[in-house]
This record gives sequence, structure tokens and C-alpha cells, in this order.
Amino acid sequence: MARRTGVAGSNIQTYPRIQADNKQADLLDDASLQPHTQRMSLDELKGLIRRAIANANLKSSRAILNIPEGAEQAEIEQIFRREGRELLKYFRKYCGDPAATAHQVYRKTYREVGAEQFRNRTLQKERMNSGWRYQFLATQCAQTSGRFESVSDVGNAECDFNAVIRFQDDKVGHLTLYVSVKNRSNTMGGQDWPKAIQALELFAKTDKNRTGPYICVFGIAMERGNRNIKKQSSTGIPYSVNTEIWLSDYFWPFFANYTYEEIMKAMLEVLMESYEVEMLTTQIEVPALMLDAFGEACREHGLIDDDDMFNDPYHLVEFFCR
Repeated sequence: MARRTGVAGSNIQTYPRIQADNKQADLLDDASLQPHTQRMSLDELKGLIRRAIANANLKSSRAILNIPEGAEQAEIEQIFRREGRELLKYFRKYCGDPAATAHQVYRKTYREVGAEQFRNRTLQKERMNSGWRYQFLATQCAQTSGRFESVSDVGNAECDFNAVIRFQDDKVGHLTLYVSVKNRSNTMGGQDWPKAIQALELFAKTDKNRTGPYICVFGIAMERGNRNIKKQSSTGIPYSVNTEIWLSDYFWPFFANYTYEEIMKAMLEVLMESYEVEMLTTQIEVPALMLDAFGEACREHGLIDDDDMFNDPYHLVEFFCR
């Protein structure tokens, strides 16, 4: 009977592990895997970064508006109209200082003000934009690296992508990696790690398309360090010896064949070449239909003139104060 791994309750996977009486014990023996045989150019990497930024911005816009996957165009337009009218309620409720706000928006168009309010309302989602950016980038780097037999976008809440890699000994077959990317390890609280580990491993264990052993990986995109296995603080027992935490000094070289520092410098160069400082907020597209609905609501309250501008700050103060 197979031994158990601990709280995750899954059988120990039969991939080669480091045999040593130290902190590396039971980690995947990466020397058994096919190594990188090529390295994409810096221009290729920058192209992937630009695409990752664009994809993250698109995902941010959809997530902010809670658009369901597979939504029909008519449903999406209805959401835009509803959220546009809700935006005026948000503007009124959270204006802060009625006089200062009225002064700030005087002679601005409803499109300018609506876009500002949309971004003010979505600060939390915009912070998530960074996480999505590195999820997309890691997936694209793995797909482009040439190291893996296949790399797939899983599209599951538990797993950002999976990758299949061969062992150097062809007789052993291949290993499937199920990867969840986080910006930093403190993205989740200590009490959340056991549940996340269990959920990711359950997804891997029940994947009907998988053959051969699997390993679950939490890739930490922006935190220095190598790798480890999460353990219960009270007993030292691993939550699962099939699940590893790969910090940035290990994560990026494994999937991209670039170091963490090289990835960050390339990201910086792309941002400096292509984007304004405020790119996280200004690059998230605000749907035109949503802004139109915001403008209609403003017009119904007499807040804008025929040129679509907030032309009466006194009336705006009255609107805020009533």
C-alpha cells in the first residue's frame, strides 16, 4: 500500500526525488529532467512581456465588470449599461469632498470623469493586474522555451497552466506539472495554504487527460529564494510532498531560461519603452457603452451640458450633498 503525503491525502508520486538529509530532501530531482537546450532572444522575451501586459489588461476589464465566461454580446452590453449607471451612484457616494470634487471635474467631459471613477472603483482589481501579467508571461515563456512537450492554459481557478516535460531517461517517460502563479508567498495567509495545496493537488489527481506522475507547483514570481515544501508548523509534516513552492530564483530559470533579475530588467525596459508611468490604470480599457450609460445618467440629473461637460459646479455640489 502506498504511503500518504499528509493532509492533502494523495499518494506519493513516483518521480525522482533528491535523496539527502537536508532541506532539499524529497524535492524533485531536476537533474533527471530534460534541460533547456535553447534560450529565446531578449527581443522575443520582450515581445512575450508586451503580450502578457495586453492580455492582463483585457482580463482586468472583464473581471472588473464581472462578465461571465462565454457571455453573449447582448448580455455583455446589458452589463455595460447597468455598470455605467451604477458608476454615477459610486461617484456620488464616494466623492469625498463635494466642493473639491466639483472643482476638479468642472469643464471635464463625462467620458473623462467616468473613466476616472471607473479606475478609482477598481484599485483592487488593478493590483491583481500585476498577478495576471506574470501568469500570462510564465505560460508564454514555457510555451516558447522549447523545453516542454506541451504547455496548456488550463483555465481553472486552481491552476494557471500545466506543462509536460520528459525525463532524460526516455524509459521513465514524462512528468506533468500543474502550476499556480502568485506574485508573492504572502498573497495567501498561512491558514489558506493547506486548502490551496489540497485544491491544486485534487485537480492534478483527477485530470483524466494526464498520464504518468504529476507534481504541483506554486510559482512565486517576485520573491527571492529557491524552493521548498510547505509543512505544518506544529508537526513538521508536509501538507503534500507532491507540491512544491518555487520562488523566483528557481521558478523563472526553470520555465523561461532567464533569471529573475533578467526577467525584471526586461519588464522594466518594456515599460520604459512603451508605457506611461500610470500604465496599470490608463491601459485598462473602459467600455464606451459603459461611459455612454454614465453620461445618460449624468444628463438625467442635469449635471452635464450639450457639450457633455460638467459645466455647473454648484449644481454638482447640490447633487453630492442632497
